[in-house]
Amino acid sequence: MKWYALYVRSGGEEIVKDHLNYYFDEQTLYALIPKRKVPEKKNGAIFHNIKILFPGYVLIKTDMTSSIFYKIKEIPNLYKFVNIGPIYSKLTSSNHAKKDISITNFSAIDDEEMSPLLRLLGNTDIITYSKIHLENSEVYVNSGPLKGMEGQIKKVDRHKKRAKVLIKFMGSEKLVDLGVEILSSLKNLNISN
Repeated sequence: MKWYALYVRSGGEEIVKDHLNYYFDEQTLYALIPKRKVPEKKNGAIFHNIKILFPGYVLIKTDMTSSIFYKIKEIPNLYKFVNIGPIYSKLTSSNHAKKDISITNFSAIDDEEMSPLLRLLGNTDIITYSKIHLENSEVYVNSGPLKGMEGQIKKVDRHKKRAKVLIKFMGSEKLVDLGVEILSSLKNLNISN
């Protein structure tokens, strides 16, 4: 099974995922909307909000066949299949003669791009907080999804409790905000090797 990206109406990601789950069982097609948990301060109170990591995209894992391809094309709020290459696919009317999907213009997402994202997500669809501490302008991750990915952390905002993390997604690098818990003193650190 390979990973593919669907470009959908922003705000319509859950609708597309619900349709995919209705039409296909999880063994045939697995739909994923990567999300992140981030702290937000409003009126002095901190709220832990869940936001979509890549608005306008739904990721699917499937063994693509022509029947799956054309069933997906019928889903509302779906604009196109994403092609990582230079030509992007455009959805055509359902009256269009159905051709072999090998000639359509969409491509699978490389495993090298998906594995860091799946590692961040773990066994869920939400990237949770990582516990970090800062020492001499260096970031150390004690636990959480960012453990072992310190080189991808480009900036830490102590006030907002967020880290800017570089993620390669569909052929380009994107800087995303992920929520972190910043440990301040050595007594809070629980470092295990």
